[in-house]
This record gives sequence, structure tokens and C-alpha cells, in this order.
Amino acid sequence: MIFVDVLAGGVRGGTAILYAALGETLAERAGVINLGTEGSMLTGALAAYAVTAETGNPWAGVLAGALAGGLLAAVHAFMVLSRGANQLATGLVVLFLGAGLTAMFGAAYVGQAISPFQPYPIPVLADIPWLGPVLFDHDPLVYVSYLLAPALWWLLFRSRWGIVVRAAGERPEVLSTYGHSPVLVRYLAVVGGGLLAGIGGAHLSTAYANAWFENMTAGRGFIAVALVIFAAWHPLRAVGGAYLFGAALALSPALQARGYGFNQFVLDALPYLVTIAALIVLGRRRVNSAPEGLSRVFDLTPTR
Repeated sequence: MIFVDVLAGGVRGGTAILYAALGETLAERAGVINLGTEGSMLTGALAAYAVTAETGNPWAGVLAGALAGGLLAAVHAFMVLSRGANQLATGLVVLFLGAGLTAMFGAAYVGQAISPFQPYPIPVLADIPWLGPVLFDHDPLVYVSYLLAPALWWLLFRSRWGIVVRAAGERPEVLSTYGHSPVLVRYLAVVGGGLLAGIGGAHLSTAYANAWFENMTAGRGFIAVALVIFAAWHPLRAVGGAYLFGAALALSPALQARGYGFNQFVLDALPYLVTIAALIVLGRRRVNSAPEGLSRVFDLTPTR
């Protein structure tokens, strides 16, 4: 049934974006925008694929992908927080750095086979009509994302650690009076966001596409940054946005498999048009929910 196939494809295709969006939510809650999320996803995708190809263990690949994404995010954090560089310009530089590095080191892995993650239907739950195929017949990283989003929500809004992170993005001067370093908190948040973006890239190469090719993220990192606004910097709302984009991605192969004739270029553009439409409708209302510290980014003032 096409409706079920599109929804199931939305969950599977949106998972990589969800990881990146959750990571960016963490970073922006601490007051730092990272447009280099796309680069962290790319480096995570390549590192995961390369390590999986060499070891035969996709979990080792996920670990490598997380570390690669976090390392690239650390470059962004250093330039912004230690050197006072503009966040938007630095994020783009980091993106191009990631794209260049992956193009150079990834050529050897194009077309190389790996042992990817395999779907694991959850017993009993996968047999539930409609709901089972949509939610409970996926690879393990999808199931981990089910737990990650509410866990991040709890950490941000129900824990002392979350208060510290949000204070870094709202009132860093107040945070300093309580003995915490806003710069250190932001470092940890940005690098943590890069780790999650790297896992998103790892999912893309070792569970979704099961391949590596240059620029395979195809703008998903930018979509993740946009989804943070769409979700009003709320981890649970990011889930819906990621799956909406994933469903738009899944629509084209679902229609083609059933012989429907649609313009392929329109179908390829549909996920991005959906994102733009969502931002037009919700962007103005959501922007009021932004952490106060993010206004300094657009005022071109240092974040230190």
C-alpha cells in the first residue's frame, strides 16, 4: 500500500536528518549555529563507511562516524568560541572543508561493498497492521533515534544539565556568576551536536544508501538546520519535521514502483519545496522561540 510505503520510507529516510537536527538543536540551545552540520554528516558518512568496509562491523563504523563529525564540529567551535569568528561564515568554511576532505579520501571507497545494517523487525510489534511496517521494521539506528529524541528533550528541559546548556544560549553572563564557563558549555554542545550529525551521516551510508559517493548528503545537513527552526528548538517536534522530509524523499520511488508517471525533476525537488513551504508558514512564528543568544550571530558580534 503506497501510503504505508511512504510513511515507512519517511521514517527510514528521515532518520539521518533527525540525528543531525537533534545535534543542531543541542548546539543552538547553547547559542551557536553550525552551518557546517552538512560537513559533519559528510565526514561521518565517509568515516563510517570506510571503517565498516575495513572491519566488517557497522557499529564500529557508527563510532568512527560520530568521532569524525564531532572532530569537524570542534573546528567550528574553536574558530567561533576561541577566535571570535563569525558563526555563519565559519560554518560554511567548515562545510567546504568536510566536502573537500571526503572527496579526497573517499574516492577509494566508491563502489566498495560493505556489510551494512540490516532491518530487524521487532517481534509482535512489526506484525501490527499499518503501524508495524511504518515504525517497527527498520535497522537498529532507527530504533536508537526513537529513544534519543525524548532523551534529549528530558536532558534539556528536565535536568540540571539542560538548565546550564539553555542558560549558555540565553544568559551566559548569569551562568558565569554561578561558576560555569559558557564557553566550555558551548564547546561541549557544539561538539556533541557534531557527534550526532556524524551518526546521521553514518546511518545514511551504512543503513540507508549502503554506499558511499561524493556529496551523498545532498543538502540534508542544511535541511537539519532548517528543521531546528521548524521545530522551534524542541527535540520532539524535530521528529515530525525529519519524517516529513523523509516521506517526501520516499514518495518518488513509491510512485515509480507502481508505474505512475510524474516529472522526475519535480519529485526530486519536492522534499526541498516541502521544507521551504514549512518555513514560510511556520518560520515567523517559530523565530520568537529562538534562544536569545542566537541574535548575536545576526548582529555579527562575537560570542565569547
